[in-house]
Amino acid sequence: MAAHDSWSGRTGFLLATIGSAVGIGSIWKFPYELGANGGAGFLLFYLLGLVGAVVPLMFAEFAIGRRGRGDPVTSLGAVSAEFGAARGWRIAGAIGVLTGFLILSFYSVIAGWTLGFAARAAGGGPGPLSADAARGHFEAFLAAPLPMLACHSIFMLATALIVGRGVARGIEAASRVLMPLLAALMIGLVAYAALEGDLPAALRFLFAFDPARITARTVIEALGLGFFSIGVGMGLMITYSAYAGPQVPLVQVALLSVATDTAISLLAGLAVFPIVFAHGLDPASGPGLVFVTLPLAFARMPMGAPVAVAFFLLLFVAALASAISMLEVVVAMLSRRCRWSRARATTIAAATCFAAGIPTLLSFNLWAGWHPMSGVPGFAQATLYDLIDELTSNVLLPLGGLAIAVFAGWALPARALAAELGLSPAAAAMLRAALRYVAPAAITLAALAPVLLGR
Repeated sequence: MAAHDSWSGRTGFLLATIGSAVGIGSIWKFPYELGANGGAGFLLFYLLGLVGAVVPLMFAEFAIGRRGRGDPVTSLGAVSAEFGAARGWRIAGAIGVLTGFLILSFYSVIAGWTLGFAARAAGGGPGPLSADAARGHFEAFLAAPLPMLACHSIFMLATALIVGRGVARGIEAASRVLMPLLAALMIGLVAYAALEGDLPAALRFLFAFDPARITARTVIEALGLGFFSIGVGMGLMITYSAYAGPQVPLVQVALLSVATDTAISLLAGLAVFPIVFAHGLDPASGPGLVFVTLPLAFARMPMGAPVAVAFFLLLFVAALASAISMLEVVVAMLSRRCRWSRARATTIAAATCFAAGIPTLLSFNLWAGWHPMSGVPGFAQATLYDLIDELTSNVLLPLGGLAIAVFAGWALPARALAAELGLSPAAAAMLRAALRYVAPAAITLAALAPVLLGR
């Protein structure tokens, strides 16, 4: 592998991997799910899901990537050939690339909203002083396709410019800036929330242990959130570990990445919910918490405008670090399979992904009344964006993760896992057992959550 296609060392790889795992969902979804589903009890099952399924799957992707030294399709093909497995396993890699491409297409649109709201906060003014006004601001933003298109364009361009510079000079260099910036913004917001908000109420909401609230729904949603929040199943970790030299401790990087992502998610709760509770707002407002509830809180707070700018900048940084990894998966495959230069592969991948995001953008305004599957029960009111989200989250992502788990658990010898990860034979055997039985069961349970929970 060329020198410019390698991480400079463990730190660069670690920061890039953390950035891949941290996204917008880590800032608003994890804290809300934690508080709404039993606090400490939900956290317990979330951590069990990480240990039993997510971390083993991450280990597997790391081992496959460094062994195969390529994008998900190339690596799975090379490892399959080396150990006499069917070449059809490459399809699992292709599913991961497709999943990442589709997710990035709508992720860029939604991440672009952070730019719009940061610009609005930076523009000054009192902001929305009532719940209806805050909701009206958000609905007015969604109803205007051209500003949304501008935000989508800027976000995708920023992602492409970083990926186009390569692994060390682009992704790693950006991660060395973005991750410390994210940490500084997060710590600053937590400190501000502790001073200006209701920290005791937030701590009770997030961490109080209430056994009565631990139900089957709690367990399933905790498992699902753990799987979907880290980003396994898309081939991201396969691609990133292909750039890691033999001196990089993959197990250490994986554990630190998962631990840091969880810590950032918990800090996000301590940054958001003290403000929410101090102003008597609804913590159960889901995505609206970010774009409706919090702008209302910021408008009522001392120094609310600069805090709002910092918060939406935090979201932008988290989203950008995650988007970089999704675009890199596609670029890595195009570079190798089509023998294109990185510049050409990045330009074509980013432009195509940008175009694929336009239907999502229009689903919030001009096409909001179009329901492509109106005759299908359960999808009658689904917009095109809803269908793409459903396809990626509940079909392709679990399918890709399940395929990787089965491949690593049944087709990849334990000695290969031990060699790439630096594990003892006993530890490699335990990992293989987790990949054979625990991870597939957890992924299947998470994928069937909409059916099992009656949604």
